[in-house]
Amino acid sequence: MAEVAMLKVQVCYALPDRAFIADVSLPAGATLRQAVDASGLLQQHPDIDLDQQRLGIYGKVKTSDAMLRDGDRVEVYRPLQADPMETRRRRAKHKAGEGR
Repeated sequence: MAEVAMLKVQVCYALPDRAFIADVSLPAGATLRQAVDASGLLQQHPDIDLDQQRLGIYGKVKTSDAMLRDGDRVEVYRPLQADPMETRRRRAKHKAGEGR
């Protein structure tokens, strides 16, 4: 019987005060979604909605059905709390007011 090649990946989810990190072994051909499911993340954080939140590998957004490679770091991204462009505008406006 042939041995099934296994992948070792890490699943990460960063919160403001802590991070979830789990090492997972999966058969070759596994997807991002399968890694998240196997990690136990969704049991610890039931508020995560993978239909709404983005997934990625090493900072690059991927679809949940993207295939994994050995050593990948699967990242679950939280929704932004504020629009970065609006935050920059407010900061610039505030700074301009201080310069008077």
